[in-house]
Amino acid sequence: MTERLDRRRLLARAGVAAVGAAGFTGTAGAATAPGFLRDHPQWRFAFINHAVTNPFFVPARYGSADACSLFGVSADWTGSRRSDVGEMVAAMRRAIKNKVDGIAVSIIDPLAFNAPTALALERGIPVISYNADGGRGNHRLAYVGQDLYQAGLKFGSRIVELVRAGDVFLFIATPDQLNIQPRVDGARDAIRDSGKAINLHVVATGADVAAERQKVEATYLANKHLRGMFAVDGGSTQAVAAVMRRHALHRKGVRAGGYDLLPGTLGSIAAGSLDFTIDQQPYLQGFLPVQQLFFYRYSGGLVSPAETNTGLTFVTRHNVGRYLTTQTRYEGSSGEQKYPVS
Repeated sequence: MTERLDRRRLLARAGVAAVGAAGFTGTAGAATAPGFLRDHPQWRFAFINHAVTNPFFVPARYGSADACSLFGVSADWTGSRRSDVGEMVAAMRRAIKNKVDGIAVSIIDPLAFNAPTALALERGIPVISYNADGGRGNHRLAYVGQDLYQAGLKFGSRIVELVRAGDVFLFIATPDQLNIQPRVDGARDAIRDSGKAINLHVVATGADVAAERQKVEATYLANKHLRGMFAVDGGSTQAVAAVMRRHALHRKGVRAGGYDLLPGTLGSIAAGSLDFTIDQQPYLQGFLPVQQLFFYRYSGGLVSPAETNTGLTFVTRHNVGRYLTTQTRYEGSSGEQKYPVS
């Protein structure tokens, strides 16, 4: 009978592989090889999030849960539903008061998280940022997430490829927030440096998904001559997709794109009404903070958290099929733990 193994037991059973170049000898998985993970406290970590009910973070939460299962720790998600910095700071201070063993925080404000970060580090609690970073004078140990400004540059370059000239509207849920504003900054710089006669207009849509759709549609109806509609956050991108489809704008020569993998966005790409979206690997933004905080604890601080860019993948009609047909927790389309079978 085949024995069922959970991830932690499987990892422990694997043992230490032979690494001849480093001077080690042995056989991977040999009965005499030591297990990788030894017994350790069930450390508790806290994620301080700016949009705890946002569907973007569904795969991120799956990622954190998988890492917790693998390493034998736990993680709570708390913070704010609508990017309320005060609520986030209060949640972070509660986590410090409760003596959690590590904190991952989305630093969406340039200054507000400096004091609680310093307090946590002073009390021996490691702090890393994820999804958003850039606080001036913040001494978090590392950042896990997309390089937001560089992503904005590539985003802007794609806009330049699609639009020759004219008015382009760029939608952002919450201007000046550090998880999305750098994308606007990068896009603006790329468009300016291109020298094309593109007139960029930045429009705030707000954090409410329904309101985002209304704002995007109102903008189009007031500017029917526009040549492009793009967005730097998941909710605004899905709103752009809906308006593009409703008014058949792609057939009229309007180009559009944005960020993240919400169902309406992916469906619009497959239907040909949205040119692209950008995948920033949200699963890794949940998994890697747990992994890094775990090894910080497990090594007594010797394995320090490392800066990690979760990357950028353009999703277009050429590759959207795998996102639509593969139901997986890695992109939030399923809660099942499975892998594709060839």
